Amino acid sequence: MHLPAWATARVRPYILRRYSEINLCCASQYSIETEVWQVRGALSEHDTPAAMIIAEGLTKRFKDFTAVDRVTFSVSAGEIWALLGPNGAGKTTTVRMLASILAPTEGRAWVVGHDVVADAQEVRRQVGILTELPGLYLRMKGLEYLDFFGELYGLPVKHRRQRSEELLERFGMLEAAQQRLAEYSKGMRQKMALIRALLHDPPVLLLDEPTSAMDPHSAKQVRDCIRDLRSERRAIIICTHNLPEAESLADRIAIIRRGQIIALGTPAELKTRLLGPPLMELRWRADRDGHLPALDDLIVVEDWGEGWLRYRTTEPETVNPRLVHRLDEAEIEVITLSEVPRSLEDVYLRVVEEE
Repeated sequence: MHLPAWATARVRPYILRRYSEINLCCASQYSIETEVWQVRGALSEHDTPAAMIIAEGLTKRFKDFTAVDRVTFSVSAGEIWALLGPNGAGKTTTVRMLASILAPTEGRAWVVGHDVVADAQEVRRQVGILTELPGLYLRMKGLEYLDFFGELYGLPVKHRRQRSEELLERFGMLEAAQQRLAEYSKGMRQKMALIRALLHDPPVLLLDEPTSAMDPHSAKQVRDCIRDLRSERRAIIICTHNLPEAESLADRIAIIRRGQIIALGTPAELKTRLLGPPLMELRWRADRDGHLPALDDLIVVEDWGEGWLRYRTTEPETVNPRLVHRLDEAEIEVITLSEVPRSLEDVYLRVVEEE
């Protein structure tokens, strides 16, 4: 019995999560189509965005070296997914397999319902890719370069000219359209490579260090563009070392080390899982007479000083209001009660430094 592509794409992520929860090493060993029919009745075409990118046990070996080791994940339409990891962790190799540039040694992957090996040509049509070293043709002029790639993508002459000019204007590059790429700065070349990736309006974007070598204004332009590109029909993967950028853009973050995904979740989930419950800071007016009431039944104080204290709680939505109420009853004037910021860098370092 063969399932339509939309059904397999929609339900497969739920099956993968189920297998992951019961610690099965590879969902592809089992009949996914059987599972689809079991849960399909609970889903309609509008219940959840379709999975645009699916990887199951994806592996790449170069002789005796394993660059990517059995990674399994899915990225839905409308989702920005950040892939973080140290140099040599397997980020670029993973992206190249998803773009049908490299064939996996083991495992499978689908992009917009197309197998990255069996349907490689169609996958390349559906993907816009920005590599760390984009390999621009420096003797060509900007508009000429985009027209060349537009023709390769099969875009009509009028459409590719219009699309090129729209993107050049969007990134503040229209005035440089008749300059040779050799005359561009590093940041301008990076923007040109991104424009090339967007030229055919692909439903999947694979972006490796999209703001590398850019000045702050250009980097903001690119980040704003990536946010704008999020839609119900588009999935985006970003590989980056810029952790604040990843935190501000990504819906979910995966951390890869030695070819394996060792952490995956939203920024908030990763912080809670790896750094513990949120750390709260309470500040009150200390220039008046009065003492704090007993708080031991509400919180465990981790640190304190003149007019302030810090504590952790797994239930801030219930504990914090009760705490403020008790202080109000004791006529203690609260100045602020807020969560102490925790960065993605803290999460990243905790994960990659663990052995």
